[in-house]
Amino acid sequence: MPDVRPSEEEIARLNAELDGLRGACETPMRCKLCRTRTKFVFGEGSPTARLMFVGEGPGEQEDLSGRPFVGPAGQLLDKVLQSVGITREEVYITNVVKCRPPGNRTPTDEEMAECGPILMEQIRILKPRLIGALGNVAKNFFLGKTAPGITRCMGQFFPWKDGIELQALYHPSFLLRNQQRTVGSPKWQMWQAMKELKRRYDMMRTGEAAPESPGSKGQLSLF
Repeated sequence: MPDVRPSEEEIARLNAELDGLRGACETPMRCKLCRTRTKFVFGEGSPTARLMFVGEGPGEQEDLSGRPFVGPAGQLLDKVLQSVGITREEVYITNVVKCRPPGNRTPTDEEMAECGPILMEQIRILKPRLIGALGNVAKNFFLGKTAPGITRCMGQFFPWKDGIELQALYHPSFLLRNQQRTVGSPKWQMWQAMKELKRRYDMMRTGEAAPESPGSKGQLSLF
């Protein structure tokens, strides 16, 4: 069944809930990452988004700006979305941890356990129907460490909670380190995965998948 457009009152209520959550969590707490961060990176996007993307944690540019995915990896994510006709404004983008780990290291299990409840509350408020887990860390947060590694499950969909479907995707930073666009390369795999994600997204919103545009075969050059 296609989505029903939410009312202005519903949008205002969702924004208020998200603002309240941000305000409650932004003040430095006892977690270790709060002590070394510059800015709290809560997340951003549409409060009515049915498609959500979750990475592992903020990098240097995100830590300075307070916005998720605005550095080189974020700029590539924008291009990946554009290549299949999705705008950043219609989705919601965030990370498992909301403060930059020193030196851009991988968040520890303890840090994800401390910050994870914020992400879970964001999901409760937004009620997305599709989540793109960007990278192995985000994939493991949702599916556990016993799930196949990202190179084995790349592009696959997994049932999660409350009817939400989760798709395992490469993190854009991995694509920055692997620039080839040949068939079978990480960028090629990402494009194939994103086209299937877009098909499911269109079905969810309108009840039918949008036809592939004539120029879509050349859109890989966008990222």
